[in-house]
Amino acid sequence: MSFPFISAEEAASHINNGDTVATSGFTASGTPKIVPVALAERARKFHENGEPFKVNLFTGASTNDYVDGALTRANAIGKRAPYQANPDTRVGVNNCEMEYYDPHLSHLSQDMRYGFLGDVDVAIIEVTEMNPSGEVILGAGIGMTPTIAKAAKKVIIEYSSYYRTSFRGFHDNYIPLDPPHRREIPIYKPSDRIGSTVLKIDPKKIIGVVPSNESESISSFTSLSETTRAIGANVAEFLASEMRKGHIPHEFLPIQSGVGNIANAALYGLADNPAIPRFEMYTEVVQDAVMELMEKGKCSFASTCALAFSDETMLRFMDNISFFRDKLLMRPGEISNHPEVVRRLGLIAMNTALECDIYGNVNSTHVNGTKIMNGIGGSGDFCRNAYLSIFLCPSIQKNGKISTIVPMVPHVDHNEHSVKVIVTDQGVADLRNTDPSQRAKIIIENCVHPDYKQLMWDYLKVARKGHTPHNLHAAFAMHNTFEEAGDMRLTDFARYA
Repeated sequence: MSFPFISAEEAASHINNGDTVATSGFTASGTPKIVPVALAERARKFHENGEPFKVNLFTGASTNDYVDGALTRANAIGKRAPYQANPDTRVGVNNCEMEYYDPHLSHLSQDMRYGFLGDVDVAIIEVTEMNPSGEVILGAGIGMTPTIAKAAKKVIIEYSSYYRTSFRGFHDNYIPLDPPHRREIPIYKPSDRIGSTVLKIDPKKIIGVVPSNESESISSFTSLSETTRAIGANVAEFLASEMRKGHIPHEFLPIQSGVGNIANAALYGLADNPAIPRFEMYTEVVQDAVMELMEKGKCSFASTCALAFSDETMLRFMDNISFFRDKLLMRPGEISNHPEVVRRLGLIAMNTALECDIYGNVNSTHVNGTKIMNGIGGSGDFCRNAYLSIFLCPSIQKNGKISTIVPMVPHVDHNEHSVKVIVTDQGVADLRNTDPSQRAKIIIENCVHPDYKQLMWDYLKVARKGHTPHNLHAAFAMHNTFEEAGDMRLTDFARYA
C-alpha cells in the first residue's frame, strides 16, 4: 500500500474542532513540527470567522514551540496533558485559558488504553523511515507513540529528512499487557531489549505523509555556574561516601537524572569525582552531558525515552552514530518511567525541586503554590520507587531574595515519605531514619543559605510543638513577605510568637 504525500495544510484539514489529538515524541525530541503549525493556522482562520476551534492535546511529555507554542498562541488548545514547558502555554494555563492536568508520565499511556481519556481522533507521528506496510522507524524520542498509534482513529505521518543517518536499531517499542493479564516487564538491566526496533501502524489509518526537514530546535544549556558546580560536587561526594559505607555496591547502581542545567551539573559532578565508577543510566531523557560522558568512557550505557540533545550536539551525534549504537536505547515513557522497573533496578534518582521545606516535602511544579511552572513530569515515578531519591536545588534564587528552603511548601508534589536526600550548593541533608524534628535540623544546618539560617531557626521557635512542629499562621510568612516586599529575608517570625 502506498501512502500519498500531502501538504501540512491538507493534513490539518482532517482535524476538527473538539477532536482529541495525540503526538509522538518526548520533550522536543521526536515531536511533529509542520502539521501542528498548520493546525494552529487552521484554528486562527476559524476564529477570524467567529467559529470555535480547539483540540484536546495529549503528548508524551513537553513538546516544542511548533506544538505547544503555536497552538497556544492560536488559542487552539481546549485540554492539555501531561507535562508542558513552553512559556506561552505556561501563561495560558495560569490564565485558565485551557484545561490542564498533570499526571505522572508513566500513567498517561495506560490511561489512554483503559479508555479514561476518551477516543483519540488523530495521532501525528514523526518518523525517519517507513515502508508501504506501515512499518516505521521513529525519531529522537518515543513518548507514548506505540499507544497512540494503536488507539488513534486516523494517523498523520511527518516524514523527517533532517536526520542524516538512520535511527534504526535505537528503539525498543513495547506495550505492556493490560490487567488482569499483565505480566512482569522483563527488564533486569538497563540494556535489556524487550520490544521491536520497528513500530507497526495499521496502514488503513494513515491518511497521508507530510515531508519535514525541521530540527528539534533545542538550545544548548548554559555553562555551569559556581552554584550548579557546587550542587554537582555535593551529590557526587555524597554518593561516593555511600559507596565507602557499603550502602551502594562497588559496581554502582543505574542513574536517573532529570532535565535542565542542574541535572547536567549533577552528571558532570559524577564524572569529575574519581571515586565514582563507570556507570549506566536508566532514565527518561538524556541530554548533552550524557553524550560527553559516553565519549569519555564514564557512562557505558543509557536507556531513555528521548535523545534531548541540543541541535549542535544532535548533529555531532549523527556524525558519530556508529559509536553510540551499542550504548543507547529508546523506550516508551511508560517503560522508561515504570515503577516496577525503577524498583527492580535500584535506581539512584536525581531530580530538581523548585523548593523544599524543612521536613522534606518537595514542590516541583507551582510557584507560590498557584502558578504552574512546567509539571511533575517523571519525577514522581522515580522518587517513590528509587533505591535513593535525591532532590537538587540551589539554596537561593533571585539574587538571594528567595530561599528555596522554606518552613512549609505551598504545593506538595513529593512528600516526606518518599524524599530521601536533599542537596543544595550548601550541602547535603540525608533524611533517612529521621523523624520530622531531626529532619528540620539536618536541612537547616546543611542545605539552607547563610542569609536564611537564622530565619529558619526563628520559625522553629514559634512553631507549635508536636510530631511535626508548625505554626500555621507563620508557615507561609516567607512567601507572603516576598509577594508584599519582594524579599523573603524581610520576614519577621517574632510577630507570630
